[in-house]
Parts: sequence; C-alpha cells; structure tokens
Amino acid sequence: EQLAYGSENGTWRSAYLAGTTELREGQFGTPTTAASADLMAALTVTQIFDSIAVRVDGPRAWDHHLIISWTFADEGATYLTELRNGALNHRTVEAPAPGTTAFRLNRSDLIGLITGALDLADAISSGVVEVQGDAGDLGLLVSLLAPVDINFAIVTP
Repeated sequence: EQLAYGSENGTWRSAYLAGTTELREGQFGTPTTAASADLMAALTVTQIFDSIAVRVDGPRAWDHHLIISWTFADEGATYLTELRNGALNHRTVEAPAPGTTAFRLNRSDLIGLITGALDLADAISSGVVEVQGDAGDLGLLVSLLAPVDINFAIVTP
C-alpha cells in the first residue's frame, strides 16, 4: 500500500492498490463484461485483430491453418488474417486473397460476431454480412479463442 501512495504514476498506483486489495481480501474480479462492448467499440480494426490474437489458445490451434479475408465497407479497408502454428497474424491488403474465405462487413459487425452479440447465420441471411467461401472458418476461429477469466489473480498464484 505504501508503494501505491508513493507512486506518482496512476497506472502503477492502481496496480499496487489492486494487489493490496487482493492480498487482504482475496480476488475481486475485473468488471470487464459490462464494459467489453463499449471497450471493443472504441478499438480500431487492427486493435480488434490484436485482441483476438492474444486470446488464441496456441496448443489447441496448433494444427489448424485458416486464412480469412475481411473487407470493411465502413472503413474502406481489407485485411487478411492467418492462423498458423497456433498464432494469429493480420495485415492490410489491397484485395481479398483468392481462394480464402472472404467476409464483407462493418467493424461493428465484426465486434458483434466475436462477442457473440451477432449470430453469423442471421447476419448472412439478412445481408448484414456477406461471405464467399466457408462461413464455418469464423466459427472455428472463435472456438479456438481462450475464454476470458475476469477473476484472474494479480498478485497471488
């Protein structure tokens, strides 16, 4: 606690106080579930893909190879994501890569698909999301993401 009070940096002060609370009272959780939709809405497409890449369960994804092209109508940009050797990488491209599953959607629709707020089958049938190729590739990618644990320990093992 004294480290927190002596810290000039707000981030470090918060981390020290969170650690102190955990040591005194036990794990207290992180209120991210309510704010996750608002948080995701503030992210750029690149940041969304980065946040997805961090959650990939490497050992489970090791044997899968997925290449998905994403065209965002609202941003006028096309991205290519590749899952290989348990890691997800992305980059901007000029056009969807031939022979890949290609999605055409808005950034908000991607957030809905990843968070589960938007059903892929409903989005495709209503025309909100267009897909060429195997729409199941997105389901596979989402199934390879590790669940979010809001009760992770900060200090204690």
